[in-house]
Amino acid sequence: MKENLQHTADERPQEENPSKRRGWLRRVPVLAAVLFVGAVVGAALTLLFFDKPPGDDSAEAGFARDMMVHHAQAVEMAEILRDRTESEEMRTLAADISLTQQAQIGQMQGWLAVWGLPATGVEPAMSWMGHPTSERMPGMASPEEIEELRQAPPDEVDVRFLQLMIPHHQAALPMAEAVLERTDREEVERLAGAITASQEAEIEAMQDLLRNRGATVEEEPPTSDEDSHGDHEHDG
Repeated sequence: MKENLQHTADERPQEENPSKRRGWLRRVPVLAAVLFVGAVVGAALTLLFFDKPPGDDSAEAGFARDMMVHHAQAVEMAEILRDRTESEEMRTLAADISLTQQAQIGQMQGWLAVWGLPATGVEPAMSWMGHPTSERMPGMASPEEIEELRQAPPDEVDVRFLQLMIPHHQAALPMAEAVLERTDREEVERLAGAITASQEAEIEAMQDLLRNRGATVEEEPPTSDEDSHGDHEHDG
């Protein structure tokens, strides 16, 4: 009987060495730290190689810079109209254009800041589209036209504004279409799509407003890159 009890005791599993268990527990924080550092390094490498920000000569940077200039003039003209028109309908249109395009300018300024790029580039405007210009971009009003708008009497300012803003909006569409063909960044695609949708709708509304005032509506210019810039090799 004693021999059987001794045999059973010998076959019982030995308890794990407490010192070995403490050694494993001490290694757990070290392993967790190694895994954490590995995850951080992996995320950084992913951002570096798979989410690299656009460069200074990229289509995204060129689009942002050019569209900010284009939008800034639209805001300027809208604010002139808002202060001079006697039409509540035109005042509402001016406010919509001004607020929308100021917000979009802010978005594009934010992109450039996040990408570590200056607000202005060294290349001529529209170089990213293959149509560099040292003159005004298509659709942009001249300083003389801006001054005429500023000096127009209230009964003429509405028509003059519409005559300037319709081609201004029309000229922005090829820029938005061009960057959509050249970018794979979601934020740029979203904004370019929003610009296209809002300005197409505003063009139609402004054409109706112009007709209602008995003025002639000019034919819409071509919108393809080649057609819209074929006569602007030297000036955009």
